[in-house]
Amino acid sequence: MEFVIGDTAYCFCAVAGWLDVVMVIVLCAFLMAGYPVAFSLGGTALVFAVLGLTFGVFDLSYVKPFPQRIFGAVVNTTLIAVPMFILMGVILEKSKIAEELLDEMSKLFGSLRGGLGISVTVVGALLAASTGIVGATVVTMGLLSLPTMLRRGYDVSFATGSIAAAGTLGQIIPPSIVLILLGDVISNAYQKAQLEQGVFAPETVSVGDLFAGALFPGLMLVGFYLLYQVFVAVTQPSKAPAIPASEMGTRRQVWVGALKVLPPPLLLIVAVLGSILAGAATPTEAASVGAIGALLIAGARMAPKGSFLAGRAAVFTSVFSILGLILLTSFLDLRLGREGIPVIETAGIALAFLLFALTPWGIVASLFQLRRAKTLAPILDQTARVTTMVFTILIGAALFTLVFRGLGGDETVRAALEATPGGVVGAVITVMVVMFILGFFLDFIEITLVVVPLVGPPLLMMGLDPIWLGVMMAINLQTSFLTPPFGFALFYLRGVAPPDVRTAQIYRGAIPFIFIQLFALAVLAMFPPIATWLPGVLYQ
Repeated sequence: MEFVIGDTAYCFCAVAGWLDVVMVIVLCAFLMAGYPVAFSLGGTALVFAVLGLTFGVFDLSYVKPFPQRIFGAVVNTTLIAVPMFILMGVILEKSKIAEELLDEMSKLFGSLRGGLGISVTVVGALLAASTGIVGATVVTMGLLSLPTMLRRGYDVSFATGSIAAAGTLGQIIPPSIVLILLGDVISNAYQKAQLEQGVFAPETVSVGDLFAGALFPGLMLVGFYLLYQVFVAVTQPSKAPAIPASEMGTRRQVWVGALKVLPPPLLLIVAVLGSILAGAATPTEAASVGAIGALLIAGARMAPKGSFLAGRAAVFTSVFSILGLILLTSFLDLRLGREGIPVIETAGIALAFLLFALTPWGIVASLFQLRRAKTLAPILDQTARVTTMVFTILIGAALFTLVFRGLGGDETVRAALEATPGGVVGAVITVMVVMFILGFFLDFIEITLVVVPLVGPPLLMMGLDPIWLGVMMAINLQTSFLTPPFGFALFYLRGVAPPDVRTAQIYRGAIPFIFIQLFALAVLAMFPPIATWLPGVLYQ
């Protein structure tokens, strides 16, 4: 009997030592079974916390900071940018601005072999830099471009692959949701790594650093996509035929149409991304500017020409008022309460008050136009749904991470990475391979909020650059949208593709672009300055 009891106790101890590993396996099983992500994270954490307490290997002090984690996520000024960028993207989607862009770009490039594929990639890059929402981009281009490409004789796999891949550019070209979440997670991991190394005045990594670091890799990826499409058009012209120039209209008409549609989104990109890279605004402030800018663009597009109070005059008044305020704050000191304010600055303060009073006019008019077009409610509804999903997963991931660390998961991950053959290089390759495989089954949000906090500190303690590591992870996560069986871009496209387009053809079309993304990952691994040079120039 004593032997049986002792043997049972030994088994319990053996199981308890592997609870952290079993916890991850159980979570993956729940997710692959289709259970909601947030509740799978939180539920798994609670179950294994109870098991840890039962076996005596878990201390409740690890979960006591959980309420503070939730409060910290809600008041985190960096994460406030998430709903603002989501709102900006949804406004541009619902107001049909993406449709106009796609139509004009198709006319601009359509007379070239492979021109429709090139136009899809260019528009995907523009939408990525102005919306950052993959689903909206893929659905819009799938509805508008895919029927046209198929009708013009494009190969089904080439057409679907081009659309799905262009839609995923919103993951790497800033501003994007994944870069915001990664920026917050990498910053925390970097500080934790420095504290464990005895650095009690740790350096920080901001979302702006990651935006700057991802800009050139994102443009590099766009270039690789275009090169592949041109290569296919040249070597296999039957897969990407040209549209007769006579059907595109005159060159003058094409360029006039393009110049009419391009400036608003380009100005929005410059205002948002330019203000972040120039250090004039934080990502959160730039996100609010982007949301207001998208609202004004939508209002100007939908406003009837005959209306004045709620028409384009109101919108342009707000636009010029905002530009005037920016110029005034750039050249004059507008602070109140000073003694001996010069006359010119007094006049500037008075003008700033006037411009500030005029700014809400166009915003209210734009809201009125969206309501009149019955798009305001869908915009707010979709923004609330996506934001709620992101933050609910964030809360579940916080609890999962705390319990995992309480069960000794940190030490398990660190020991596994240190034991990897090849040192730092081997550890990075292992993590990238694991993240790539997880991308077959999990969404980028789960991987960012669960996996990165666990592997980030050990990797950064090995001396890796946090910006380079963050951009490498962002490109890796981008592949999760294209990898079967659960690639979300493929699902979105399958939902809007014509019935005669088979799912296998969509999967086949995505494969070359997956290899292009992996090639871009390898290029970035061999040449880290592609990601680190611009942040160093701008912020150091």
